[in-house]
Amino acid sequence: MIIKEVRIKNYRLLKDVTMTLDDRSTLVVGRNNTGKTSLAEIFRSFLSGSTPKLKYEDFNQSSLSEFEAALSAFQEGVTEEDVRLLIPAIDLCLLVDYTSDADSYGVLGDFIIDLDESVYETKILASYQVKDGGISNLLNGLDIRDRAKYFKDLKESINQNFEAVLYAIEPNNPENRVKLDFSKVKRLIRSEVINAQRGLDDETHNERDVLGKALGNIFNSSANTGAPEAFQALSGDINNVVEGLQTTVDIDFQEKVERLLPTLSIFGYPGLQDTELSASTELDIKSLLESNTKVFYQKDDHFTLPETYNGLGFRNLIFILFRIYEYFRAYQSSDITPKSHLIFIEEPEAHLHPQMQEVFIRQLDEIVSVFERTFNDEEHWPIQFVVSTHSAHIANEADFSKVRYFLSKTEGFTQVKDLGSEFSAADRQADREFLHKYLTLTKCDLYFADKAILIEGATERILLPEVIKKIDATGQTSLRSKYLSVVEVGGAYAHHFYKFIDFLELKTVIITDIDSVRRDDTGQRVTYSACSVSQGTHSSNTGLNHWFNTENRPLLDSLKAKTDQEKITRFRRIAYQTTEENLEACGRSFEDAFILANRNLFIDLQGANEQEIEDSAYGLADVIGKGSKANFAIKYSISETQWNVPKYIMDGLIWLDGDDSENNVVVDNDADVAEVEELADVSN
Repeated sequence: MIIKEVRIKNYRLLKDVTMTLDDRSTLVVGRNNTGKTSLAEIFRSFLSGSTPKLKYEDFNQSSLSEFEAALSAFQEGVTEEDVRLLIPAIDLCLLVDYTSDADSYGVLGDFIIDLDESVYETKILASYQVKDGGISNLLNGLDIRDRAKYFKDLKESINQNFEAVLYAIEPNNPENRVKLDFSKVKRLIRSEVINAQRGLDDETHNERDVLGKALGNIFNSSANTGAPEAFQALSGDINNVVEGLQTTVDIDFQEKVERLLPTLSIFGYPGLQDTELSASTELDIKSLLESNTKVFYQKDDHFTLPETYNGLGFRNLIFILFRIYEYFRAYQSSDITPKSHLIFIEEPEAHLHPQMQEVFIRQLDEIVSVFERTFNDEEHWPIQFVVSTHSAHIANEADFSKVRYFLSKTEGFTQVKDLGSEFSAADRQADREFLHKYLTLTKCDLYFADKAILIEGATERILLPEVIKKIDATGQTSLRSKYLSVVEVGGAYAHHFYKFIDFLELKTVIITDIDSVRRDDTGQRVTYSACSVSQGTHSSNTGLNHWFNTENRPLLDSLKAKTDQEKITRFRRIAYQTTEENLEACGRSFEDAFILANRNLFIDLQGANEQEIEDSAYGLADVIGKGSKANFAIKYSISETQWNVPKYIMDGLIWLDGDDSENNVVVDNDADVAEVEELADVSN
């Protein structure tokens, strides 16, 4: 059995979200405070512990207004049945596929309520809702006029008049549902959480031997009647050892302990009948393992080091593996074997260096295979991992089909977006393949950024910090206080990111070159040669071609005539060379645009008019390109920092820093277009 889909309503930041789960491991990414932890917590609230534990504070903040609407209707005399429909509930709904268990329902049988033999799905709903007949008790006495008292009374009333209930629901007929006891779903689905805070502090900060403590839980699992025979045998061997120790304690150790005790008669207190004291020391195995057993790392020649002597990253990894093993043994030792096992792992990257982070996410499947092969007689372990992370190394290593993106554009409201579904269409395969390879190689952090800047090459990358510093100094932006992701993509590949940026809903400026070329059709074949902008006819920039959906190379006159609004599509803006204020010369690349914006810095720049100055700047930029663009960038980012930012970059970054509500779509330039036929003899 696998959990195919999860729907959550009214829980913390998760107002109403639906997400699919991968058959083995799902990766949850997104910026801080987008509800990633809430995903694990709602499973803990409903499925962990002896009874479900939810409370007033667990309601999504926006759902509190629904209580006011229900109160108003109740006070107007609306029937309780209709009022109930207005009262929000916290819901966790699971769509499960039990195709693999079609021949052996077991504990699953209670949840199958349809009669269609061709359907192998069912829905399980856990809901925190107002009690039957509890509407009057919930709403009576609430007075919305005193807001402070209203919310205080509402909190108390919810905690008293809400309850957690469980339903099995027919997937194709939501009206057909059966109420069940929560004990049934806990036998069906085992859910665990490995928290982000794992108690792995340095020894100087209240060190805890967390690995040794886990041994007690593993021993408890081995002692269960449902545990495998070999596992139970180990438990029996440990018991025998402790019983032998207990005998020694009772005979020899006990006698010496009793000598430490005085007889009560020496106190001379009248009325004491029993004047002798005795002592009994009992060895508790679980306590021995949890409190008195420490894990050591074995070195050469019987030399050992305590758990605390390894680095935090190594211990974090060992701890996660230990926890997975502990939960596997607990699942394996259940009196009734669950049909599904769900383990949430929060932020596994803590203290791990980048390569170890990548290895971890790749090895999850291998861990399952090893446990099945080594400890489970090759029997299937129905495990699904849900890993939440802020690590670009982990996020970019995973296949797109496993990634779920948590996005919160409105306070208190989160969307969950399925990256695999977004890029599953045939016309997205080229983008998908390129992006996966690029993200894996570069580890860019677009999943976690507030805003993004896509640039062409090394020159822009080196100079960009100084560019941002200068624009911030003018007071027009505050970009240095934001979490910016800067991605070097080149003009030929930027278009692969367009759909990805739209999916992330990430405000992004793409800084690219106009790449002017001149069409020549006088020969046997059409050619396009690089030239200054005023002498050009078209642009050879593939990114601009895809942006404006032109079937052939974009016309320069059309590009130069575009307004700022026409350069905006959804969450992204294109920025390419334009003329400086009150001037006519236009750069072809970043270098000549920089020269034209800082004419006084370049004594070799010549020309009696704007046309000649533009051609001269183009020639100087060509010399820079043939030399070292990096040296050019380093010079003006470190040695000579008194210069002006080219206008096209300033315009793009000012837009980027603006309020996200300014993303007004004027033209839809991002519609799908066919790949442009590659033309010959292009010189950049």
